[in-house]
Amino acid sequence: MADSNSFGDVSYPNPNGDNTGNVFTKGPVVDNIKSEASRTGQEFRDLSNAKVAPDTTTATGQPLTYYHSLLYSLLSWEQPRATATSFASVVVFIFAARYLPLLRWFFKFIYVALGFMAALEIGGKVALSYGLASSFRPRKYYTIPKETIEAVLEDLEQLFDFALIEFQRVLFVENIVHTLASFFAAFTAYWLIKFLPFWGLSLFAASVAYLGPLVYINNREVIDAQIERAQAMVNDQANQIKDLAEERTTQATGLMKQYVDDYSAKAQEYIGQRRSASPEMAKVANPVIKKEPVSEPAVKTSDFPEAPQQEPQQESQQEPVVESIETSSPAQVQQEPLLAV
Repeated sequence: MADSNSFGDVSYPNPNGDNTGNVFTKGPVVDNIKSEASRTGQEFRDLSNAKVAPDTTTATGQPLTYYHSLLYSLLSWEQPRATATSFASVVVFIFAARYLPLLRWFFKFIYVALGFMAALEIGGKVALSYGLASSFRPRKYYTIPKETIEAVLEDLEQLFDFALIEFQRVLFVENIVHTLASFFAAFTAYWLIKFLPFWGLSLFAASVAYLGPLVYINNREVIDAQIERAQAMVNDQANQIKDLAEERTTQATGLMKQYVDDYSAKAQEYIGQRRSASPEMAKVANPVIKKEPVSEPAVKTSDFPEAPQQEPQQESQQEPVVESIETSSPAQVQQEPLLAV
């Protein structure tokens, strides 16, 4: 009987035997790692295949981007291994950016590579009469294919559209729960940024974004019940406030109408009193016609003489003045000057 260790239905050689090199390539631990790596790769492929625009639209009828489906599949832990790997990668990147001089390492790599290639070229020309670095030059420099650039630009466009659409959906209260959650997140970040550095706030935000949906999934029933209860309380409070506002509005309207009627009646009464008290207005309204007493005429008809009833006789007419002048003597005429000097 061969000395072997059994793990399930698979038998493995004894590590203390002759096949010592197979310990690092075969065994339960190695097989488990390979299995998990294979499943993780499959989940990443499934996650990549989830980049499909959803059938749902916004409240304005606009179609959503495929990043909505991708991020929903990622943060909802539908692919747990892929989600856990991406979360670990984000955390590692945040700590690396905080504690490792990544930018200095980048510039160091650039100057070391350039210096090494320059030294290799100069040394080759000095020792071998031809440059060693130039001998590795490709026949054609590498370029980015147009299809790759278009795919990258399309991904960036979809990503920017996703961020802009989601911001507007939250801002214009397409879903009140999302708007309230975003409000509390922004309010919390406003206060935490006073005490936490940027990397600490980024780590906190990443932890909430990845672990929050996981907590909700594991406690869906309890959280949904609490959310429904909170919504019912908010609706009841809103209805109560609405009823109270309508009641107050009705009372204020009735009171205002009563005041208007009272002031209108007082104004009419005041105008009537002013009209009755004013003598000029009374005279104009009711003019008084004074009747003078009838007196006897001062001249009577008996004071005048009676008119003659017979026609008067015609008397002889006097001669005109011209004839008298003609009959007068010329001497008399000359003696009397016409004009007095």
